[in-house]
Amino acid sequence: MALSLAFAYGIAFPLPYLPPIFALMLTLPPRAPLGVKKLLVVLLLVALTTGIGILLIPMLNEYSMTGLILIVLGLFLCNFLAVNLGKGSVASLLTIGLTLVTAAGYSSTALAQLVVQALMGSIVIAWACQHVAYFIFPEPAAEPSAAKKKAAPKPSDSQSNWLAWRATLIVFPAYLLALTNPGQYLPIIMKSVSLGQQDSVTDASHAARELLGSTFLAGLFAILFWFGLGIMVNLWMFFLWMLLFSFYFASKLYQVIPSRYPASFWVNTVITMLILLGPAVQDSANGSNVYMAFLVRISLFIAVTLYAIFAIYALERLRAWRGRKAPAVVTAPIVAEES
Repeated sequence: MALSLAFAYGIAFPLPYLPPIFALMLTLPPRAPLGVKKLLVVLLLVALTTGIGILLIPMLNEYSMTGLILIVLGLFLCNFLAVNLGKGSVASLLTIGLTLVTAAGYSSTALAQLVVQALMGSIVIAWACQHVAYFIFPEPAAEPSAAKKKAAPKPSDSQSNWLAWRATLIVFPAYLLALTNPGQYLPIIMKSVSLGQQDSVTDASHAARELLGSTFLAGLFAILFWFGLGIMVNLWMFFLWMLLFSFYFASKLYQVIPSRYPASFWVNTVITMLILLGPAVQDSANGSNVYMAFLVRISLFIAVTLYAIFAIYALERLRAWRGRKAPAVVTAPIVAEES
């Protein structure tokens, strides 16, 4: 994460906070980094998704309702891929590509092309930095098999459909908000995607603790990071602070430092921190009011999180109501025939 952040800011990469986010998503599973062939497959999938997003831009402009319905179906398919096939990282990339490109293109074709370049380049940067890190710290041979033995049981079909629709319901309103001002609200889409794909959150009370708590904690870490960066503003200090914060988050993720919160809590925290921190650095470079912009973003993030909790609660009540309305199946007793 630290390498990808330093490289992205060092070459003035567009949306430079995306490479460390993708580095986190690609490195989370306990397995060796992707080979060249698999990387090309991922790039091809993202290119296909972003290409479809570019094709949907004229439809959004001319036939808005049809375009929005297709976006909803695309979001459901991406989330279904994450829940049913366990391709969470790939599904996140596809979801981000579909939503960011169409939202940016709704305002400007040039902005959509910039987002496509940023997505594709971020994956390559994260992949290259991942190989450097794995060269220094190679993956133990026993880890993948141990991870498979401890894999969580696959959810039922009804549970999978519910989780996919829940994620779609969380992401889509944030996407509609981004259509009003893509330049300002693109980070909101990133936040909603990270919220929607929290498949470990299954009830509203758990969601309130995990989603809202991680959002507030991410804001606190972003403030600490910002003031630490202000001690000496240069790329080396940016890299070192990112290395320190990443080390802490990784220790929490893999329970090197004991934590009562699950890994999903810390993943959401670090992604939210990066989404808050990246635009703040860009605001500082552009001469904008950093603190006012940060206050607006964190307020929007909290609003999106509260909406996600409400959506989970509403879907819980809907499922419970449908369960009570479902007719009971009466089976006739089986009588053994006399021989």
